[in-house]
Amino acid sequence: MGGVESRGVLRKISDMLEVILKRMDSLSKLDNSTTSDTRRLDELSSAINRFQPAGLVERIQAIAQNVSNMAVRVEQILQNSMAAGRAVRDGSSGQCEVPRDPRYPDCPGKVDWMRARWTSDPCYAFYGVDGSDCSFLIYLNEVEWFCPPLAWRNHSSPPTVHTHTRQTATTKRQAAFRTDLSSLLDLVGTGKESLSFMKRRMRRLASQWGTAAQRLHAKLRQRWREQKKILVHVGFLTEESGDVFSPKVLKGGPLGEMVQWADILTALHVLGHNLKISMSVKELQGFLGVPPGRGSCPLTGPLPFDLIYTDYHGMQQMKQHMGLSLKRHKCHIRVIDTFGTEPAYNHEDYATLHGYRTNWGYWNLNSRQYMTMFPHTPDNSFMGFVSEELNDTEKSSIMRNKVNNMAVVYGKEASMWKLQQGKEGFLQILHRYMEVHGTVYYETQRPPEVPAYVKNHGLLPQHELQTLLRKAKLFIGFGFPYEGPAPLEAIANGCIYLQPKFHPPHSSLNHEFFRGKPTSREVSSQHPYAEQYIGRPHVMTVDYNNSQEFDSAIREIMSTKVEPYLPYEYTCEGMLERVHAYIEHQDFCTPEAPFPPANSSSKLGLSSSASPGPLFVLLPNSSALTWAPNANAPPAWPPLSSLRLLASQEGQSCVEACQRANLVCEPALFRFVNNREALRGLEVQCEVVEAEVNHVFPAFSVLRRECGLQKDPLLYSCAGLSPKYRRLCPCRDYRRGQVALCRDCL
Repeated sequence: MGGVESRGVLRKISDMLEVILKRMDSLSKLDNSTTSDTRRLDELSSAINRFQPAGLVERIQAIAQNVSNMAVRVEQILQNSMAAGRAVRDGSSGQCEVPRDPRYPDCPGKVDWMRARWTSDPCYAFYGVDGSDCSFLIYLNEVEWFCPPLAWRNHSSPPTVHTHTRQTATTKRQAAFRTDLSSLLDLVGTGKESLSFMKRRMRRLASQWGTAAQRLHAKLRQRWREQKKILVHVGFLTEESGDVFSPKVLKGGPLGEMVQWADILTALHVLGHNLKISMSVKELQGFLGVPPGRGSCPLTGPLPFDLIYTDYHGMQQMKQHMGLSLKRHKCHIRVIDTFGTEPAYNHEDYATLHGYRTNWGYWNLNSRQYMTMFPHTPDNSFMGFVSEELNDTEKSSIMRNKVNNMAVVYGKEASMWKLQQGKEGFLQILHRYMEVHGTVYYETQRPPEVPAYVKNHGLLPQHELQTLLRKAKLFIGFGFPYEGPAPLEAIANGCIYLQPKFHPPHSSLNHEFFRGKPTSREVSSQHPYAEQYIGRPHVMTVDYNNSQEFDSAIREIMSTKVEPYLPYEYTCEGMLERVHAYIEHQDFCTPEAPFPPANSSSKLGLSSSASPGPLFVLLPNSSALTWAPNANAPPAWPPLSSLRLLASQEGQSCVEACQRANLVCEPALFRFVNNREALRGLEVQCEVVEAEVNHVFPAFSVLRRECGLQKDPLLYSCAGLSPKYRRLCPCRDYRRGQVALCRDCL
């Protein structure tokens, strides 16, 4: 350490000592210092008297730290003593005994914690905590909610803050459809290539969003809609999360998440809601009202938003900065989650006990609060994105100008082309029949992974890529990336999409990409949605390891004519319709009425005396049951008119059981089939009926004649399966082209 630095540190120590002496002088003038405080001050004074500035230079830093610690402790003692003095003057010292109230069992423990740790976060001082028991009790009642009110406090005025109650607006505003995106573009901001990409997409699709808004407005017949206050916090694009996406936008990096977020923002704006957009933790703190400090305390006021859309990165950031408020307000949160989160992974305690704990999940949300890119996980809500919709003239032009022997490869990164992954065989077959084009990113030299016979265009802007797809006959996937938007865009531009079938299916059990994701889903191909919901002739899924099958598929593609095709749910109107329905009908904050009703004679199900007739009746020409027309139908969304109750096979999930009946599993309806009436309607023989915490219940074992009902609603799971049980599956119908909504759901 140099001489100048040493003198600087010594000056700092001198200043600290002066502050300490002033504090001690203040303390000496207080009459109510406790014996223990006096003893601590004597110890500090003795330590200061022993302090010699002229010591070894290498110890100066350590001495400075010790003095700094002394200053902090003196400050605490001073605040404690002054608080005690105020309590004596106010006459409240005897009124701040820690209560033993059975209605507030956590209060004593919380006070003990505050005594030991209140200086650990400046937010406590921000709320008036000064080290006295009175301040602890005031804070733990009026800011948090662990202690009872203090009788001597003035309760005629509003408390400091009530984070557990939402401030209701005196007047509700009507949401009006918007067709002008200029204010949204301003909100998105600038400064990152990811934001520029999103804004370019918004501008390009603006006219289609406008047309879609007019169509939905007409469909809803001018129905009154409340304008919601919505915060959109894009966690994965914040600097605090590392933002690995923005630098790769122009280098072939993944764009799927940015595509989806751009469309979510546009849909919410077009629907007429009041948006705030956060792309940093600082903005998040400002919008939410986070007190200064390290995130231990609740928000400074009621939650100023009806809904918060974020992602897993955003959830972690809110957990760090919202304190207890996150638990209180998490019902307002919607998590954009590409690959889905199943209930067994979402339930923190259950996941920990049963081996489902991962780095994601475990938030104890209602599983429908997770919103996916494709409708692959019915336990979650399907958010989706949009692809550009063509008019009839554009479709005719594309079909006339298709080049029959032209193929474009799905894969912008050179690593996806590595031949050691077994691609040389089918690529040679493809090259035998077709001219192969690539859009692989490179800076100076052609990527060596791309064979010489491939015409590589490099990374193309969206409009140039679209031109290429409109000429090509085939869009071919190599097996990765999974479930991106590109295949839908290719199909919408008149391509046939060819993809590999996976034997065995890829999952967290056998594939590194899915390991650690909060789902047990098995992926049967590169793009299961394209395989299951679109299919031939637009999509062909074959075994790439079977050269004869692959060869046959190429020849079939060359002889097949297809029109450009886009599923309705991926049009602007389809997404607006879906998001509108979620905002209008999904409410995870209002507790659901118990079913069966509380006055039912059986907690596990309805008895015959509780209902004049059966709740379920058999559908004509079907093995499924539906809600009886003469049975009372409690309010629900989706409505009970959409319910189709059936039993799965052993080892079969409700996802698969419903799909096989051309239906969709609906987790919101589990609570209506989790009873004896449902078992009776399916003619299940039960010697034992028990309620348990098990993600495959409600279910029954034919062999053992045992029936299980679900004890924890968070574990209602479409995805759960067991070889021992047949499951009770609440399936529902769905609108044509809109699998997320039942026929009566709009």
